Amino acid sequence: MNRKDILQHAVFGSRIAEDEVDELHGYFVETDQWRRILAGEVDIIFGAKGAGKSALYSLLVAQKDKLRLDTRTLFLPAENPRGTPVFRDLTSTSSNLSEEHFRSLWKLYFLSISANYLRTQLEHSKAKNEHANIVINMLTLNGLLAPNVGLLSRLRSILEYMRKHIPSLEGGITDPNTGVKITGKITLSEPSTEQRGLGFLSLDDLLFQLDSAFKFFKITVWLALDRLDVAFADSEQLEGNALRALFRTYLDMQVLNQVKVKIFLRDDIWRKIVNGGFREASHVTKTTTISWDQQSLLNLVVKRLASNAEICNHYCMSEEQILSTAQLQGEFFDRVFPPQVDVGQRQPTTLDWMLSRTADGTRRTAPRELIHLLLAARDEQLKLYQFGNSEPEGDKLFSRGAIRSALPVVSKARYDQTLCAEYPLLKPYLDKLEREKTQQSRDSLAVLWKCTAEKSSEIAEKLVEAGFFDRRGTKDTPSYWIPFLYRDALDLVQGAA
Repeated sequence: MNRKDILQHAVFGSRIAEDEVDELHGYFVETDQWRRILAGEVDIIFGAKGAGKSALYSLLVAQKDKLRLDTRTLFLPAENPRGTPVFRDLTSTSSNLSEEHFRSLWKLYFLSISANYLRTQLEHSKAKNEHANIVINMLTLNGLLAPNVGLLSRLRSILEYMRKHIPSLEGGITDPNTGVKITGKITLSEPSTEQRGLGFLSLDDLLFQLDSAFKFFKITVWLALDRLDVAFADSEQLEGNALRALFRTYLDMQVLNQVKVKIFLRDDIWRKIVNGGFREASHVTKTTTISWDQQSLLNLVVKRLASNAEICNHYCMSEEQILSTAQLQGEFFDRVFPPQVDVGQRQPTTLDWMLSRTADGTRRTAPRELIHLLLAARDEQLKLYQFGNSEPEGDKLFSRGAIRSALPVVSKARYDQTLCAEYPLLKPYLDKLEREKTQQSRDSLAVLWKCTAEKSSEIAEKLVEAGFFDRRGTKDTPSYWIPFLYRDALDLVQGAA
């Protein structure tokens, strides 16, 4: 095959983890972070937007059966790995729920998911367990354990039930054989002695019963949540209440031995929760933050290239050989790409160019943008062939022009689909930077935005938090540098205002 045919048949995956769940295992490298997660040493996985949290979550979902067989660990996703997020409806239906109500909601939701599996386990094994029966019966009597429904329906039924029964939930069914009404009662807080005598149980009581039931079956349950940045994007107040309540629920459930909560969350959202006031943050210790250095990002690109047999054949190397050492990965990258995108003694190598151009204001490169650059470079190279351009020099697959032309595509997607979509209130200020200089000061921004220097500083700091500005200079006289990632989208001019 010639190089044009190789690129036409090449598959480099998708920049969105949810769109390539079935292929992820072929690209994935088992890092120390991954091994720690599988070993149960980590409960909270932080990472920047596009850093790979959803990829890890999707891999755990895909391997949930293997986890159960190998270690008696049961992985129960509490969020859909793709499609409509379960918690998306909360923004329009739960504005009146307080943080304490959300705490109860999370516990009911985790109870419902876990008890639903327990019920199946009892039916299949024909086993009898008092603890499991208490949980299953109590939830069933209160209409909180509908069979054969998805996560979205399960959450909606809990929300509807809470509206009807706060501060206590009470329901009942009639025994078809005796005609006697059976009543089950659940309290959101600790029941009094009198209430206990009447059969009331708290949510924590039910969680302890649930934990004992899983201990009977010798199963450890992981209840995992992802995509929380999408769920509460429309309301900061709701996001704060819901996520603070989630982490308090996580801490409440730390006393359980068999039932564990696993949370995948963007690190900027975590910082927002802590900055808004969260005293218990110091107790959240079983965490890891997904990070990418140059070697791991190089491996990410090379692994996606080497997964194509035609590319390996073109360079007379096998995938195993290419990936066997870091040195061979670097040499393979240099064979596929030109030495530099911008030629000159002071210009960076192609890899450094790609990493610097896809880094945001935090100076971190997310895999999502790097993969997008690779995909866009492939499309741009094929366009060059269509226009009658000659093949790249030597035996390389990509020319300098194709890589350079790919950056505006990535820039526009990142600006429109991520930055503006997630920070709509900041968009008017971003739009006014169009065709302006790449380095701004408080005073220059005040002129652009027609406000005081104090106000411009306040807005600029929000843009720093969003990863748009890279703050430089001193504390008293900061300058705000716009990274390469956003320059093409806004058609910016190099230099200081």
